[in-house]
Amino acid sequence: MSGRRITQRGLWFEEFEIGTTYEHRPGRTVTETDNVLFTTLTMNTQPLHLDAAESEATAPFHERLVNSMFTLSTLVGLSVAQLTQGTIVANLGFSEIAFPAPVRHGDTIYAETLVVDKRLSSSRPGEGVVTLAHTARNQRGEVVATATRSTLVRARPADATPDADA
Repeated sequence: MSGRRITQRGLWFEEFEIGTTYEHRPGRTVTETDNVLFTTLTMNTQPLHLDAAESEATAPFHERLVNSMFTLSTLVGLSVAQLTQGTIVANLGFSEIAFPAPVRHGDTIYAETLVVDKRLSSSRPGEGVVTLAHTARNQRGEVVATATRSTLVRARPADATPDADA
């Protein structure tokens, strides 16, 4: 029997609804290897991420913490498959980034995104600007990162039906 074929993709501009919150699952458990690799790849020599002896001796955490840029990247990455995979044109900018609690090795990050605003682009036909408020929580429900992101997203192509590839 032949059925519909569905290709996973992000949302077209028209499909974003202001006020809707998307929960992104599964979460991502962060390992020591993730932290060390990301930190060294990005040339961040901060002992807080790399030096166990110095970190253990330094208040207030007394342990190595996960690089906050890894946390931010993971927060956004968790949203891609559900929101922007194949439909984003560009990230236009980030604002209001905060890290209210640290991420530790072994923590699992869960993400959610609230659609804050959207408007058609006045200079780029067939595209629109969507503003997203991302929140990351650890496995205990503590907020570990927030960020507001402005994205340029493709509008639905004229030849695409609303549910043809959703």
